[in-house]
Amino acid sequence: MKTEKIYLTRHGEISNNGEKRYIGQIDLTLNDNGWKQAACLRDALARVPLGTVICSDLIRSVATAGIICEKHALKPVVRKELREIDMGLWDGLTFQEVRRSYSGEFEKRGADILNYKPPGGESFAQCAGRVMPVLDAIVKAARGNILIVGHAGINRIIISRALGLPLEYMFRIKQDYGCLNILLPSEHGWQVEALNLTF
Repeated sequence: MKTEKIYLTRHGEISNNGEKRYIGQIDLTLNDNGWKQAACLRDALARVPLGTVICSDLIRSVATAGIICEKHALKPVVRKELREIDMGLWDGLTFQEVRRSYSGEFEKRGADILNYKPPGGESFAQCAGRVMPVLDAIVKAARGNILIVGHAGINRIIISRALGLPLEYMFRIKQDYGCLNILLPSEHGWQVEALNLTF
């Protein structure tokens, strides 16, 4: 039996003090609402026969995967390659702090979201280059349904490929905390059966 469906989720909510921040590989925990969202995902997926559960090694992803696995006789397989994009020196900073400390760089990133690399970080093109080969390997090795507990950026990269959408437009894809996307195989790759479902 080959891979049937990919259940692609985003981890539960994390605290950002109410400000828009660049959150990449900084290792933040779930907040109270995030734990509730993970429990909702657990309940929504309780009757789905999962063959494999994969998550990144960041705490928020591991915690969400662990909660979902409470209804399944599985342990999450941790893959470092599925970490969120590396924001380098911007990680954890607010948009205003970046504008103030890195004059002109905020605008450069906006003008070339695919290829811009924050100081010490990676571009979305580089991020896609590490994520997609790992996803292909996971799909090739797995049997049955796969659950992947991802991050907003990682999920957008995966969904963009399924939709045949250029990565430059990836931010048109909404990914709320604790959301669920469902992908299924087709003759031409993957189809998106559900997008950004929340519970």
